[in-house]
This record gives sequence, structure tokens and C-alpha cells, in this order.
Amino acid sequence: MRAVLEDAEKIVCAVIFLVMTGIGFLNVVVRYLTSYSFAATQEILLNGFLLLTIFGAAIAARRGEHLAVTLFADLLPPAGRRVGLWLSTGLSVALLCLSAWYCYGLLAHQYASGVTSPGLQVPAWYYTLGLPLGFLLIALRLVQHTLGFDRALRAGDERHA
Repeated sequence: MRAVLEDAEKIVCAVIFLVMTGIGFLNVVVRYLTSYSFAATQEILLNGFLLLTIFGAAIAARRGEHLAVTLFADLLPPAGRRVGLWLSTGLSVALLCLSAWYCYGLLAHQYASGVTSPGLQVPAWYYTLGLPLGFLLIALRLVQHTLGFDRALRAGDERHA
């Protein structure tokens, strides 16, 4: 069970990508054979890409693979690098928590107003549900990576710092 939780974002991304690929493929086949297409394909794929991006960012945060400009941080001694590391992590987590908060507000508004999606006419909050969770997951994975990076800095392992 722990392995599933550790790789939750990978599983979510794999399922979303599989569904998106299947829907896109079926739409092409139906359009080719009948000259018609599924009306909601664009809606599903657009929202799938949004969720894929958010959960993919969580994977990158866990691995420490986000783009970063480290010119000044690399010039600092290990203690200064640790301060910079925790400062940037704190600011990033604050931004991610604000993003989750505002996405939750959007979700609550969509739920309360009963707005529906244009293609499938399903409640719009269905598509928004993953956003606040995704932003919180990115924040969690960023802190996990920072803890490992900080341990490497304290141990003097420059290869992983």
C-alpha cells in the first residue's frame, strides 16, 4: 500500500494518459469512418492535459527536476545554500498552497452554482476536483525532495547537493 501512495502521481498520470490516448484514437477512427466526431473529445482532452501537467509537476518536484537557476546558490557555502534552499522551498510551498486555496474556491463556486461543462453537460467541478489536490501534492513532493537535498548538503555530498 505504501508503494501505491509513494507513486500516486505516477499512477494518476498513467491512467489519465491512457484514457486520453484511447479517446483520441477512437475519435480519429470514428471521424475517419463516419465523417463525424465525438463532441466532447476536446473538452476531455483539454482537462486531461491540465491534470496531466499538475500531477506531472508533482513527479518532477519529487525528483528535483524542475528548472532552477542555481548560479548564486552554487557560489554560496553549504550553510548559505541550505538557507537559500529552505527559503525557496518555503516560498514555493506558499505559492502552491495559495494555488490550491484558489482552486478550491473555484471548485466550491462551480459546485454551488451548478455550472456544467459545454460538451458533456456534466458538473464542471468534476474537472476541477484534481487541481487543489494536485497543487498540495506538488508542495508535499517538493518538501520531500528538499529534505533529501538538505541531508546531502549536511553530509557534504556535493554530488547530490
